[in-house]
Amino acid sequence: MAHNDFHGVFPYLVSPIDEHGAVKEPVLMRLVNDLIDAGVHGLTPLGSTGEFAYLNREQRHRIVEVVVRAARHRVPVVAGVAATTIADAIEQVKAYDALGVDGILGILEAYFPISEDGVVAYFTALANATSLPIVLYTNPQFQRSDLTVSAIERLAKVENIRYLKDASSDTGRLLTILNAVGGRIRVFSASAHIPACVMLIGGVGWMAGPACVVPRQSVRLYDLCRAQKWDEAIQLQRKLWRMNRVFAKYNLAACIKGGLELQGYDVGAPLPPQTPLPDAGRWEVKDILAELRENMASGDGRLA
Repeated sequence: MAHNDFHGVFPYLVSPIDEHGAVKEPVLMRLVNDLIDAGVHGLTPLGSTGEFAYLNREQRHRIVEVVVRAARHRVPVVAGVAATTIADAIEQVKAYDALGVDGILGILEAYFPISEDGVVAYFTALANATSLPIVLYTNPQFQRSDLTVSAIERLAKVENIRYLKDASSDTGRLLTILNAVGGRIRVFSASAHIPACVMLIGGVGWMAGPACVVPRQSVRLYDLCRAQKWDEAIQLQRKLWRMNRVFAKYNLAACIKGGLELQGYDVGAPLPPQTPLPDAGRWEVKDILAELRENMASGDGRLA
């Protein structure tokens, strides 16, 4: 079954890698199944939380393959494609398309700054390499060449570029984009934003690492926003925001892998030279998870 309408909660999946560099397939498959059981609306392997910049080509390909197989078409799988060259990006797009993904999350890596024309050419080439929906990913904190509002306006004219995941932390910029592109590109929040606020101004959901650790609460928040029960949504958002603050304080992948380890998922540590979550961070995450469980029982002892 093809999935063409992306909305809701898309956890950015971690990449469980063992000490020999092999993908921990059983734990990744378990995580996929538990997240789907928790009600998430889609899955995104090889996002920032998936440590795409630290994986080799074979590892990335295997992770996407395992996630697609585990998902079994129950929810859309939107795979991250990151490259410094158009040729590399196109090769990844075609490989993941052949594996059966439902969409592509386009990420531009850059060592030298790239002009706006170059940025537009990169994402246009990704879109032209497939008929799948493309999600543009912008993260000014980490990307040397960001997607400007004018670049997004130009890319909105490409037929299968339909979504934007923005990690700028500037919610006003999101409103500017929504005003500029109308209904041509729909916007997903990142963990850098307050998801309920993004939903209020017209967002369609969020693609974020924290949802990997607290999927049920994330889905509940989305449902409240969709029902326009804003008072209840803000109450839950206040509780969930503690998790976002911890992830901003420590290494993102370390926090999410640490949070999953605390819930019994042997996902391992972040790939070196990244460092694991320190003891202080583990205690903070553990405390937040305990509080969230008190507010919304998971019912089966799995992901909160």
